[in-house]
Amino acid sequence: MAECMPVRARKIYKVRRESREDDYRSLYRFSRESVLWLTEHFLGEDEERRGGALTNVNRMKVFLRYLGDPGFQFGVGEDIGVHRSTVSKTISSVRTTVLNKADVWIKFLTTEEEMEVEKAKWQTNYSFPNSIGAIDCTQIPIVKPFLHGDEYINRKRFASVNVQATCNGLEEFTSVDASWPGSVHDSRIWKNSDVYRVMERNVGESLLIADSGYGIAPWLMTPFSPPATPVQVSFNRCLTKERVTIERCFGQMKQRFPILQHKLRIKLENIPSFIICCFILHNTAKCLNDEDFEAVAEQPGEGNNFEDEIPHYGECQIRRLGQARRMQLANVIYQQHL
Repeated sequence: MAECMPVRARKIYKVRRESREDDYRSLYRFSRESVLWLTEHFLGEDEERRGGALTNVNRMKVFLRYLGDPGFQFGVGEDIGVHRSTVSKTISSVRTTVLNKADVWIKFLTTEEEMEVEKAKWQTNYSFPNSIGAIDCTQIPIVKPFLHGDEYINRKRFASVNVQATCNGLEEFTSVDASWPGSVHDSRIWKNSDVYRVMERNVGESLLIADSGYGIAPWLMTPFSPPATPVQVSFNRCLTKERVTIERCFGQMKQRFPILQHKLRIKLENIPSFIICCFILHNTAKCLNDEDFEAVAEQPGEGNNFEDEIPHYGECQIRRLGQARRMQLANVIYQQHL
């Protein structure tokens, strides 16, 4: 009888590979010390004690390696020494855990007191009056979806998600919206965002700075187009010099996480969560003073000049108030640079 009983096959685990110190940062996009900190912060202590289970450090390394790779799970498994199925499960679980702390790491201001603090941060490195940060959008390439795929084709003729973000004077992202197809104009995303509603009702005269793809408003400053006087030229020069901060942040993040530079080979419904994880980890890198990867600022977009468009009913007054405030600030900036 015993001879007929099935014998459970012995499970064989791949040998875990330990990276050399000089490869560590290129593989996992953070220093060894930072990876340990991220593991403790997001994953906590190891709970799995079975022989072949991945430690939390290895789980974090799998996730970071995936973000640092053009998105091929097989290659990640080979680099670390785990099966592809383990890579897939690990990436999914760590992504969920990181997302659970999104509100800790990406917070837009909601009170006048918080905005005053953010103004001070901006003035530490920059000079634009009353600014709490910069806003812009960036295109993240994706595989063209089968359904409604044309909605994701952007003005540069490739499929993407158009991601809006704001950053502060410390090059930290303070908001991110990764829910819009690539064909949607930056100004439409802005007007439908939570950040717009916060800025619209702020009473502390705080503002964001943006390029000409956005509409002028008392709480959003854009360049004169075209500048006609020395005062307007001075204003544009100051705004353009400081607005590049958001483009630099995008560049730093894409250099740290190359998966964002290639076509995301992920289910469409999961794409926003992976993008937001990269924004979260960018902010943790700033907090940990983890060295940035060498990057240049993104090239400015080629969108239409918003002020060339005819405003919808109800927007005219906002535009007039914004133009009046822009002229006041232009005079202040001009006097500062005399």
